[in-house]
Amino acid sequence: MKYLCLVYLDEKRLPELADEDCVDFDKGIRQSGRCLASEALQSVTSATTVRVRNGKLSVTDGPFAETKEQLTGFYMIEARDLNEAIQIASRIPPAQVGSIEVRPIRPIRETVAARLRGA
Repeated sequence: MKYLCLVYLDEKRLPELADEDCVDFDKGIRQSGRCLASEALQSVTSATTVRVRNGKLSVTDGPFAETKEQLTGFYMIEARDLNEAIQIASRIPPAQVGSIEVRPIRPIRETVAARLRGA
């Protein structure tokens, strides 16, 4: 099953984490075959939020909401179940100073394809 591990932390704490530790973890999880994709994100100050309401486009600078912790990166992983996904997430270095949100991927493409085959 696929899980998205969203890495959140207060960007002011980034200097507490060695980039080398994050890259070492990334290399290891990729070599294990469990990592499908991963990236660090630029500062939340570079974010742009896009909304469409009643057909009208709205673009604003910054993140969706002001929060103490910001989304700073992600890992798309393959795990047997939620327990294994949690174990993997607990080894992501920013978990030491921030938090990792683990969410199962909703297989929307596969669900729609199955519906179309059955119709």
